[in-house]
Amino acid sequence: MESSFFGRLTFDALPHLWYTIGGTAFLTFMIILGAALLTKLKRWSWLWHEWLTSTDPKKIGTMYMIFAALMFFRGMVDVGMIWLQQSLAADGPGFLTADHFQQVFTSHGDIMVFFVTMGFFFGLMNWIIPLQIGARDLAFPFLNSLGFWLTVAGGGLINLFFTIGGEFANTGWLAITPLSELEFNPGAGVDYLIWSLQLSGLGSLLAGINFFVTIIKKRAPGMTLMKMPLFVWSSLCAVVLIISAFPVLTATTFLLWLDRCFSMHFFTAGFGGNQMMYFNLIWMWGHPEVYILVLPAFGMFSEIVSTFSQKRIFGYVSMVCAAIAITLLSYMVWLHHFFTMGAGANVNSFFSIMTMLIAIPAGVQVFNWILTMFQGKIIFASPMYWFVGFLCTFILGGMAGVLLASPPADYQVHNSLFLVAHFHTMIIGVALFGIFAGTTYWFPKIMGFTLNERLGKQAFWLWLIGFFVSFIPMYLLGFMGATRRLDTYAASTGWQPLFITAAVGYVIIWCGIITQVWQIIVSIRDRKKNMDTTGDPWNGRTLEWSISSPPPFYNFAVIPTVVSHEPFRDMKDKGCAPKTHYEDITLPKNTGMGIYISGFAFLVGFAIVWHILWLALLGLVCTIACIILRSFDDDTEYELSAEEVQRMETSKMRKIKS
Repeated sequence: MESSFFGRLTFDALPHLWYTIGGTAFLTFMIILGAALLTKLKRWSWLWHEWLTSTDPKKIGTMYMIFAALMFFRGMVDVGMIWLQQSLAADGPGFLTADHFQQVFTSHGDIMVFFVTMGFFFGLMNWIIPLQIGARDLAFPFLNSLGFWLTVAGGGLINLFFTIGGEFANTGWLAITPLSELEFNPGAGVDYLIWSLQLSGLGSLLAGINFFVTIIKKRAPGMTLMKMPLFVWSSLCAVVLIISAFPVLTATTFLLWLDRCFSMHFFTAGFGGNQMMYFNLIWMWGHPEVYILVLPAFGMFSEIVSTFSQKRIFGYVSMVCAAIAITLLSYMVWLHHFFTMGAGANVNSFFSIMTMLIAIPAGVQVFNWILTMFQGKIIFASPMYWFVGFLCTFILGGMAGVLLASPPADYQVHNSLFLVAHFHTMIIGVALFGIFAGTTYWFPKIMGFTLNERLGKQAFWLWLIGFFVSFIPMYLLGFMGATRRLDTYAASTGWQPLFITAAVGYVIIWCGIITQVWQIIVSIRDRKKNMDTTGDPWNGRTLEWSISSPPPFYNFAVIPTVVSHEPFRDMKDKGCAPKTHYEDITLPKNTGMGIYISGFAFLVGFAIVWHILWLALLGLVCTIACIILRSFDDDTEYELSAEEVQRMETSKMRKIKS
């Protein structure tokens, strides 16, 4: 009776290892501390009504970034454990078992890709895209809330093994078969990974659809496709990849779950299973995912380099064409991840050529950024520092990528730390530096005051130096034969000094993170001194800088008319005053249904992990019931009268003048 009621869940699943006990204790302490603080300040109602149930894309964007920041610190703890283990593991076991090391390795990859990088980008896209295209909201406000909370549900499930289960997948972040099959991984760890990706993948897919429809249908009058800011263009390309690639991930991991739960043998080592089919399917998603992570960063850098060079972006049309070319070519390069697996010379040659071709549009963008700076009046504010750091790392990573695109060279460094270093060069040097640049650039628009410039530049230098100290040794180790997922090695290899150097770089990076946290604290303390009263602290060129900082909840009192891809620059050049003919505004009401649906979906995932059939059915029925209830709810919007808009705009102008 107990086994049928609780499935595979037993007392052995409760925390019993040092890291699960410690993780559970820390999470419990933080939850109690947060609850006590909210109770003392009497902020529970405010939190629920103003934030958690909000359909305002700006608030959802802020919650995305807070969630991503929390997951970032979680992922960085994993990095520290990996590098400390490798530093200590010469002719010795280190402090982690081999199995625990692989779990940490897997957890780090999934958290940083799915919940950190994509979380930050969705946060900034929620904030900036409606403002740049002159829209008051996304096309589907409720879908925006649901997508966020499904992502949170996936993040909660991927961390739940700390409390219930005691182990995570030890398969690598892509759950490579047949290692992830039931024969080799009978525990709950792989199931936690599968269902966390199912939930977060669905959230990302809904967000991608929402942004696609918003960009296509909600642009301001006069804003044709070729008048959109480059951040909007690059985001559009990224969401096209999300819409087309994430169903492949969902289907692939679902087939893997069918293998594990119902012995279907799609990818098993025997009984007709085909592991190469898994490799093809997972990388058909996986390589477009790389460009999902870097394309929004390219758009951010385009906005930043134009603003701080005080001139129009060089080659706008070629930048758009390059982004589209990267998007299309990203579908045709996945097989370079397994050149060594016997596909044959013809197949390898085709994918090698495609991989090298994708460097051309990326190079076009680099040259256009450089030519934008040429003869420009460059202002070296901290966002521009991140841009210059990105150029240095991107060129290094790009050259390493072209090397890996050559099958003969790839045969030598495949599955080595050279590959790991290349991947991190692109994700840290491009995506993460882009996140830091974009957050710094748009921070005064989001918060209403600028970040401390001195601390921002210090953080940049610590990050840049720490990055090179950490990953240059990994390039060298890859050439020397060190494989990835390496938890121990012989001292006679001479690798330990390089692993120790990489760990020192990690410490320097943490100094940069601490500096960034201190930068935010100091900036909040000095916010009155650094207040953005103009809405345009950087002399910006696009629509988001034409309204107050932070923007009102309705974004634009009057939707502007656009004549170029730099509409605010045109307004300033022509001395155009903003229109003041106010009209009634229709806005979405807040709703907690996204939380309810995601909560029940989380329950379904948890129940499936532990084979608790009745709980899975209950969660599924409740999820469907909530969706039906929402679909029949007609009271989802409210009207803001033109008189009320005029009153708020007048009050805002008085405050700015005072």
